[in-house]
Amino acid sequence: TYHGPGQRVAYVMLDLKKRQQTPDIKKYICDLEQWIINTLAEFDINGERREGRVGIWVKTPHPSFTRVQDTLSRGERESEHCEQDEGECKEAKIAAIGVRVRHWVTYHGISINLNPDLSNFSDIVPCGISDAGVTSFEDLGVSADMDQLDEVLRKECLF
Repeated sequence: TYHGPGQRVAYVMLDLKKRQQTPDIKKYICDLEQWIINTLAEFDINGERREGRVGIWVKTPHPSFTRVQDTLSRGERESEHCEQDEGECKEAKIAAIGVRVRHWVTYHGISINLNPDLSNFSDIVPCGISDAGVTSFEDLGVSADMDQLDEVLRKECLF
């Protein structure tokens, strides 16, 4: 995992026993995802969940798309592609979720890429997913600063 300048990292500490009649970690993670999706929507970014993958994803035709790794031990592997009216696009992670629960109390939380140096991701495999990239508000051409992001995160908070 990489966290650094240009990312908003939010650690959410909650007692799930006090917040939910029956503590449910999956629901909690779903709520974290929805919080991020709602926040991104306020900036006209279409964040999406991916089955079997952690975090929030976007499709980006943006030319500065950053691949997690250019080569893998089993040879080069291309990022996932899709066809849209705008042309070829690639899947990239814009937000990460990492949670630990002990005695039904949550630790850790989320990180959203606002304007980090994406080259910092080139030597790691975020969340163990090597066939997709990492992106940010800046990379997508969305102008926002940390104060604006914080304001929307507070407004959209589900907790």
